[in-house]
Formats: sequence, C-alpha cells, structure tokens
Amino acid sequence: MSLFEIIEGPIDVQAVIDQVADRNAGAINTFIGTVREMTHDKRTVYLKYEAYVPMAVKQLERIGYEIQEKWDGTRVAITHRIGELQISDIAVVIAVSSPHRAAAFEACRYAIERIKEIVPIWKKEHWDNGVAWIGNQKETMSYENGVPRKEGDV
Repeated sequence: MSLFEIIEGPIDVQAVIDQVADRNAGAINTFIGTVREMTHDKRTVYLKYEAYVPMAVKQLERIGYEIQEKWDGTRVAITHRIGELQISDIAVVIAVSSPHRAAAFEACRYAIERIKEIVPIWKKEHWDNGVAWIGNQKETMSYENGVPRKEGDV
C-alpha cells in the first residue's frame, strides 16, 4: 500500500489510518467521502469515477507535500476509489496525523478541497431520471460526451 493511491476496489479505512500512525502524533483525523443519494432535488442511483491515474497520484502526492510544508510534523495518506460506486460506498479516505489536533483538522479539510481543485478525477452521475458526466470535482462543469472538449477543461 502506498501513501497516495487510486484504487478500483473498496477502501480499507484502517489501512489508510495505519499509514499515518506515529508515536509523536497527538491526533489522527480522517475524512471519509461517501456517495450520497440526494443532491439537491436529484436522486443518485450510482456513480462512476474515472481518473487519469498517473497524474492523479502525482497530484495526491503534491497535496501531501503541501500539507507537510504548511503543518509541521504531519503525516498524510490519501486513497481515492474509481469505478462504479453505490450509495454509501466510500469514495475517498484522507488520514492526517499531527502532534496537535488543530493541525490535523485543518490539514484534512485542506486535502479534500485541494483534491477537488487539482486531481484529475471525473465522475458520471446516474440519477433516477438521467445521467451526466461531471467534469471536475467542484461540479462546476459537465462533459456532454464524457470527455473534455478542449485542453484546459480539466
């Protein structure tokens, strides 16, 4: 298991946490992102994540490096799942350990926001009344044909 991974099967939450356990840690904070059923007035049936895996892993590593630069003494592990996920399945696990709890909370929040900003992961939402590719994780663009229209759409 690597500190930063994109995988196709279920995520072992404890294995992600174990990677950041440290004798000097006063806190281990985790963020577990799951598939929700309702998004505003749309009912999700399931969704499918795809990624440009080599670049996605590099970006996860970048986030880990950024966190260690911002919060001294932190350790970070991030695993994101791709493939078809059902309601309540775990899509992402972030674990951060640090000497103090405030840093662990802040770094965990920072990690999920940065994932949405810079990691090339896309999802196809399957609702009970249609489907749509979501072009970025901030859900600010969609891809009608399932791929970016031009460079820079990612």
